[in-house]
This record gives sequence, C-alpha cells and structure tokens, in this order.
Amino acid sequence: MSEATVDYVIVGAGSAGCVLADRLSEDGRDSVLLLEYGGSDRSLWIQMPTALSVPMNMPRYDWRYFTQSEPNLNGRRLHTPRGKVLGGSSSINGLVYVRGNPLDYERWVAEGASGWGYHDVLPYFRRAEKRAAGADDYRGGDGKLETRRGLLTNPLHEAWLEAGREAGYPRTADMNGFQQEGFGYMDMTVGGGRRCSAANAYLRPALRRRNLEVRTHALATRILFEGRRAVGVRYWRGGQLFDVRVRREVIVCAGSINSPQLLKLSGIGPSQELGEHGIAVVHELPGVGENLQDHLEFYFQVACREPITLYSEMSTLRRALIGVNWLLTHKGLGATNHFETGGFIRSRAGVRYPDIQFHFLPMAVSYDGSSLAHEHGFQAHVGPLRSLSQGWVRLASAQALDKPLILFNYMSRPEDWQEMRACVRLTREIFAQRAFERYRGREIQPGEAVQTDAQIDAFIRAKAESAFHPSCSCRMGNAADRRAVVDPATRVIGLDALRIVDSSIMPSITTGNLNAPTIMLAEKAADHIRGVTPLARASAPYYVATDWERAQR
Repeated sequence: MSEATVDYVIVGAGSAGCVLADRLSEDGRDSVLLLEYGGSDRSLWIQMPTALSVPMNMPRYDWRYFTQSEPNLNGRRLHTPRGKVLGGSSSINGLVYVRGNPLDYERWVAEGASGWGYHDVLPYFRRAEKRAAGADDYRGGDGKLETRRGLLTNPLHEAWLEAGREAGYPRTADMNGFQQEGFGYMDMTVGGGRRCSAANAYLRPALRRRNLEVRTHALATRILFEGRRAVGVRYWRGGQLFDVRVRREVIVCAGSINSPQLLKLSGIGPSQELGEHGIAVVHELPGVGENLQDHLEFYFQVACREPITLYSEMSTLRRALIGVNWLLTHKGLGATNHFETGGFIRSRAGVRYPDIQFHFLPMAVSYDGSSLAHEHGFQAHVGPLRSLSQGWVRLASAQALDKPLILFNYMSRPEDWQEMRACVRLTREIFAQRAFERYRGREIQPGEAVQTDAQIDAFIRAKAESAFHPSCSCRMGNAADRRAVVDPATRVIGLDALRIVDSSIMPSITTGNLNAPTIMLAEKAADHIRGVTPLARASAPYYVATDWERAQR
C-alpha cells in the first residue's frame, strides 16, 4: 500500500529523532512523518526519575537485546537495553547529563569529522539546554532539555566529594563547563520533578503542528531506492506493509543497534554479509555495523556503618510513600535519579584527559535493579571511558523482526586490563580516605581479598557490566575513508537523500554518558539538513591539567 508523499521521514523517535521531528517541522513549511516501533511513554515508571531501572527491564519499552557470548567476560551475554518507546533510550536511561570532554570533539575532527570540534559543538549544547541554575558561557538557559542538580540531602555525597579532595584530586564546579576533570556534582535531565526525555522536551510540544505526524507501532523494514537515491521507507504496522515516499530525505535515527541493521536490510553494508542473507547490494559500505563501542563498568561496593543510605527506603511501604509523594507534588526522592555526585580522573600519568568515570550512589545495588540492596552500603560505578576494543552489529537474517547479532568484544586489548586494574585500586584508595572513616564498613565488592592483577582480572571477567552506551557503529568521517558511513554533514556516503543521525555516527565514544552528546548531534544535524548557517563557533576555554604528562593527579 502506497501512501501520500511527505518531505521527510524520520525512522526512530529516540533522542535524535525527537529533536529532528521538532526542528524540521518548526517553520511549518515541510511535512514530517516520524516512525516509531514502540508506543506511548505515558507511564509512571518512565516519568518518575527514581524508577529509572524499571522500564529498561520491561519488554514493552526495551528491545531486550543481549550480546553474543563475550569471550573475555567468561562468555557472558550482557543485556544491551535500547528504548522501544517514544523518547527511545532517553525514556529508559539513568537521566545523567554529561556532555563529554572538549578533547573528545577535537579527536572527532582528527578522525575525519571536520566541523565537529569542541568550539563547533558547544553552541549546540547550549541551544539544547534549559539549565535550572541558568546560563553561562558553557551552559544553556532557554533551550528545551531541562537539566538540574539532584537533592544532595544524603551526607554520603559530601563524604564522596571530600574523599576525592583528600586523595589529591581537584574539585570541579561544573563537569559540563570549563573543567570536567575532578570530583563534583552531577546533572540530571529532570524538569518539574519529571524525566525530561527527548519526547517530553522536544516531541510533545511539537505535536501541535499540523505538518508533523507520529506513527507508533511502525517498524521500518527497509529504505526504498531509485538508483542511489533514497525515495521512501517501507514499514510494518498492524500486520500490513506500507510504503511512504519522500520529497526531500529519509533520516535514520534508530540508534547504534537498529540503524546498522536497517541499512543492511536495505542493501547498504558489507557485500559479503548481505550476500549471505540473500540481500541485493544497493551500495557497498564496509563500515556499516563495525566500530561498535561501549563503556564497561563495575560496582565498587562498601558496607555502611550508619543507617543513612537509601536502603532505608527499600521497604514496600517506604517506596509506596515515595511514589505517592511524587504523584502529588513531583518532589522528594521520587524526583531524583540519585546519581548526584561523581568524578572524572586520569588512570595514570601520560593520559591527557580523564579516562575513568565515577557515578557515586548512596546505596549498594545493581544499576538495572536486577539485584536489590540487602544491607546499608554505598557504591561507585566505575569504568574506563575510551577503550580501544571494538565490536560489531550483524544480521541474524533478512527479516526485520529478527534481532541482530551484537558483539562488543569487551576487554580485547591489553590496555583495557591495565585501565580496569587502575579503576579497582584508585577507587579503593578513595574509599580509604578519612571522609569515609565514620561510614566505612567491609568492602562488599570486589572484596579485600582481591588484590593481585590476576584476582582483579578474574573479578572483572565475572562482574563487569555494560554502562549501556552503544555507539559508533555507523561512524562519521571523511568520504575517502572506507570505514566511514556518513560524512560530516551526516549524509550516507555514496547515496543521495539519506542521512543517519544518532549515537551510531560518533567517530569514537565520548568521555561520559551519551544522551547529551546525541541530542547535540541532532541539534547540529538539523542545521545541516535545513541548509541554514551553523551557529557561530564558541571561544570558551577548557581545562587540561598542566602536568598531565608527569602526574596522574
């Protein structure tokens, strides 16, 4: 069944797709159709910040992807949550707002993404953001994505910050401002006590426009071509296939797992793999689905000697009271993600900018809620930020409903093991500082017996988990680079009227959580797509430790 032609079709109503649906429809001239396989995000579990672990484990909202057996992690298959709902992964993530380090974007330029240096992207971070504390040279005050700090009422947060200072690390006033490196407060995407997903920030206000239509429960099965020009999208909905054609462009915003899958199903990718599944090659691009990157982390957990942790709130009654209070007021513990302090440090001398991240949590529990706290404790989520390990996304079959094969190939480089050992030892040192003396009980995990390289390695193989930041599987780069999939204007190399805009096009993973950079990508891509003059480059300076070549801190 063919449908009326529109100007733009956007595949995927996630962090990037919601931004583009808003920006491409805001002048009222172009018609935009947004396709999303998931459904509504109107759920208490999505909108209440403290419930963040619930939707990522619900098949209604999560694609339920798992990796292939990871050879360096005891063959474990790791959960790879991806949002299947309006707002995409911004509706099921941990609500942490981290932009990355300025040098990430200088690295992007060196990797072929010209025009994406720090001073190019900073104006788009600012355009996107509505910061509760107001704007400055780095932060935005009148954008659409609301950000704020947490409640900061638990004394363990201040103990964490003081321990960092006692261990010799700097204190940073703003991890997303001049200086990322150091210990400080974390920002979260919360506004008015609710999750500020891309759907709440961008899509819902735009739905009033007559030139924007959203179709949920619509699975894109292939991109349609005439020659090398994308002319539409075929999608499955309600048991039927539909074709929609475009006057301008098809924009794929399906994320780092689904975007390479859709391209391959459409005949774009490595010809050998396509041939194995009987898919006719429209355009050979060997980089599609390769260069897959992620952050790996573990939980360093310590028992607490005083009953001041969030474990006190874990009874059925206490959780019910938190929920009722949030429903009535949108305040209290229901209005925070609890990741209110953290830190970025360098693992060793000779590392120019932070390569280890901490999220501090005043409770000992798994991030995804798969194991509940059973005693008072606190923890730091810690892991390296720029692993050299790379994986892939490949087709299981030529059927769009068959889940693709995913392998991150975690811990496949010697440097990964060096960094993980540093994570264990440096975190142990931080928790040993005087600031934690009154609170510090036994080391729950890894455990005091885990000391040698071999013991640490065994712990990592058994316990390391994904931080849920898949990226880079359709990397941006120079058109002459055979590994690149899109050019710096986000156009698929070698094809017309087709772009990809999501975390898959990052040339390399950023230093921190990925939601903020993904929204920035879409804000900047919107100007490329519309052909408008980009925002003026910024000139704000950024921090690099003066003695990084000689000192770890």
